[in-house]
Amino acid sequence: MLRELITFEVEGQVFGLDIMAIREIRAWSPTTRLPRVPSYVAGVVNLRGTVLPVVDLAARLGWRATEATPRHAIIVTQQGAQISGWIVDSVSDIVTLDSDALQPPPPSASGDTVVPFLEGLAAIEDRMVMVLNLAALSDGAQVAEAA
Repeated sequence: MLRELITFEVEGQVFGLDIMAIREIRAWSPTTRLPRVPSYVAGVVNLRGTVLPVVDLAARLGWRATEATPRHAIIVTQQGAQISGWIVDSVSDIVTLDSDALQPPPPSASGDTVVPFLEGLAAIEDRMVMVLNLAALSDGAQVAEAA
């Protein structure tokens, strides 16, 4: 079965998300910080009258927090009823992937912060794409609390 993915970069690494979970891609806009939310929640923005929680994907993956600039983008996703924004360095393109080409992620080493969020890995053209598991990333309660 073929799947379409949006590919994007975070900290020089290429990631992918299923295109069916993506509502839109927005230019960077400053967020309003909220008290007592996880450190990876950058804040909220107004999305046409809706409060949209925005997550710093690099921080969510356990890397250093992003110092967002107008060159960054926000990928707006929908997981069930939950809508979230994800700060990424840049959006690359749409790629088609045969589901059989998706390899399972390597066993998670102690302290590994990325593998638990991966659905799998795929070699696309000359690059390795880490396909993210949106349900694992969203972590329901904590991201939803920001909204």
